[in-house]
Amino acid sequence: MIALIPARGGSKGLPGKNTKILLDKPLIAYSIESALNSKYITEVYVSTDSEEIAEIAIKYGAKVPFLRPAHLASDEALAVDTYIFMLDKWKESGFDVDSFIILQPTSPLRTSKNIDESIELFQSKSASSVISYTEENHPVSWHKFVNNDLTFSPIFEEELLNRQQKRKTYYPNGAIFVFKASLIREKKYYNETSLAYLMSRENSVDIDTLEDFEYAEFLLNKKLNDSISSEY
Repeated sequence: MIALIPARGGSKGLPGKNTKILLDKPLIAYSIESALNSKYITEVYVSTDSEEIAEIAIKYGAKVPFLRPAHLASDEALAVDTYIFMLDKWKESGFDVDSFIILQPTSPLRTSKNIDESIELFQSKSASSVISYTEENHPVSWHKFVNNDLTFSPIFEEELLNRQQKRKTYYPNGAIFVFKASLIREKKYYNETSLAYLMSRENSVDIDTLEDFEYAEFLLNKKLNDSISSEY
């Protein structure tokens, strides 16, 4: 299984986040290392338009054979177009990829175990894709549109039920996407044979803002301290 880590240089929510130091190493290093420690991943590629990210990725063991074209690194560019671009590049080099895994660099608490379990689910069930999800704390039906005048409008049909009476909902946490290449070439992420891989909220932190980054830092420090304490 090939892993692809998409990491463009531009970021509006948290500028420079992919290279920002989280504890003792750049954010992107966590995804590279977890991929390299997987039982199933044979090669790790990083797709980026940034020389700085490329240098860091190579230092931590990933392959960056070329920089991403500018038209695939803009705010308007679709991620799926980058995946298709990489599939074409691999094919040009004689490497016809049937399936691959996307690991976004903004999920530093995703583990090698999470990666392996996702791939095992994908392979054992012959799924078209496996996408990681985590449980939503509050019913999605509680969400509202807030208008310019601060009045609010319902998104869903009103249900006056307690939270415990509502069916659990889950959201994609952005940590893991295992795809059949044929599905991506159709510009789809899922179909009737796609499956959800469920992850804990702790491992599902997705860094978009400084607050997300600081929370990830807190959780990683906690894990480190708990590990040290267990040795004594």
